[in-house]
Amino acid sequence: MIENTILKANREGRYALVFALPFPSSQLIELAAHVGFDAISIDGEHGAYNVESVDDICRLSNALGMSVTARVPNIASYWVNLYLDRGIQGITGPHVETKEEAQSLADACLFPEDGWRSWGGGRGTEFNDPEKIAEYGGQRAFMKWANENMIVMAQIESKKAHDNLDEILSVTGLTGVAGGPNDFAASMGLAGQPMHPDRVAATEDIERRALAAGKSIGATTFGLGVREFMLGQAREFCQENGNKPLNE
Repeated sequence: MIENTILKANREGRYALVFALPFPSSQLIELAAHVGFDAISIDGEHGAYNVESVDDICRLSNALGMSVTARVPNIASYWVNLYLDRGIQGITGPHVETKEEAQSLADACLFPEDGWRSWGGGRGTEFNDPEKIAEYGGQRAFMKWANENMIVMAQIESKKAHDNLDEILSVTGLTGVAGGPNDFAASMGLAGQPMHPDRVAATEDIERRALAAGKSIGATTFGLGVREFMLGQAREFCQENGNKPLNE
């Protein structure tokens, strides 16, 4: 396990640069590390990932000095625990609509006394190696360290979630909230219109209230700026290795 590199960047006073891995690829992980990304993010709800690939992604990313975060398939503690045991250090729970669901998500991500995360035997708990865990100061000290290096995000992507926002934000173990513009728009009767002004205004309200409550907000990870950045870094990578720059 490594220090959460997203939280480390934040403590250094900067935003973390997180690469959204579109599918399992050791080559893309290596390239992301080469061009300076801080962390890797995977989508377990919609992406083509199995448990073995998540394990491999965490193994390589950690070796290259990057933490891995994941949106889990759903917020059931089974799925959360399965991902955390692989070494994931940040969980985004989809379709969180109530305080009870947000609390359940936080409880699944955090060890006691902050939550009820189950103790496993994978990378997420140093393979339950007593000598390694002793380096942290024992199991209780490791659990505290793991909690301090865990990000817990609730995805607010429906009108019901917006209506219950204050209660969701009251959950202590919740780091912050993320959006879901397409599903959010659909829940407002605006299917296929994620950029509708009403949806945009609702999301802006969520972000404003989350920040006021001391929570983080998830950032958009893809856009023209990111495309230009990646193309520029890819060209630089090719030039450094004596290859012809990529075509536009």
